[in-house]
Amino acid sequence: MSARNQPRSQGGRPRDSRVDDAIASAVLELLTDVGYARLTMGEVAARAGVGKAAIYRRHATKQEMIFDVLTPGQFLAVAPDHGSLRADLAAVLAEIADSMTSPPPGTIPGLLADIHADSALLERFDAKYLGVQRRTLTEILDRAVARGELTIRPDPAILNALLVGPIFAWLFLLSGSPDQLPALLDAVLALTSTEPPATPDDSGSEVAP
Repeated sequence: MSARNQPRSQGGRPRDSRVDDAIASAVLELLTDVGYARLTMGEVAARAGVGKAAIYRRHATKQEMIFDVLTPGQFLAVAPDHGSLRADLAAVLAEIADSMTSPPPGTIPGLLADIHADSALLERFDAKYLGVQRRTLTEILDRAVARGELTIRPDPAILNALLVGPIFAWLFLLSGSPDQLPALLDAVLALTSTEPPATPDDSGSEVAP
C-alpha cells in the first residue's frame, strides 16, 4: 500500500470526529452551491470552520476529499440475500442507483474523470467501489448456482457492466430523470432474467413452458 493510501489517523492525537463531520457537511453543501469543478479546499475549510491544515491531514487532494465524503462507509457491506437471484440483483441495483443519484448533479461525472487521471485514487476507487460490487455479485451468483437457478456462474465483471451500464447511461449520458430509474431497473432485471420466455400454443395465446 502506498504512503498516500495509509490511514491518516495513525499516530499522534486521535482524529476529532467533529472536524470530520464539519468537513463532510461543508463538502456536500458546496457541491450543491458551487458545483464540483468550482469547489476548493479553501472554501471547504471556511465553510467547515477549520484550518486548511486540518483538511490536508485527512485528504491529500480535493478529489480524494470528495471521494471520501461520498463513500464514508463500506459500500454494499453485506451481500443481499432475499432468496432469489432476481431479488438479490434488484437490491444491488437499488444501492448502486442510490450511490449515483445521491450526490449533487454534476459530481459523479467530474469525480470519475479525475479518478481515472489519478492512479492512487483509481486504486482506492476500484477497491472500495468497483471491487466490492464484483465480490457481491460473485457471492450472489454462487448462491444462485447452489439454489439451482443457474447451471453455470456468469462472469461477475461482465454482469457488473450489464447492470451498471444502463444506470450510468440513463443518468449521465441521456440526462434521464432519476424518477424513472425504477422502470429502468425493472427492464434491466427482465433482460437478465433466467426464466424461459413463454411460448405460444396453437391458438396463438402464450402458455408457460
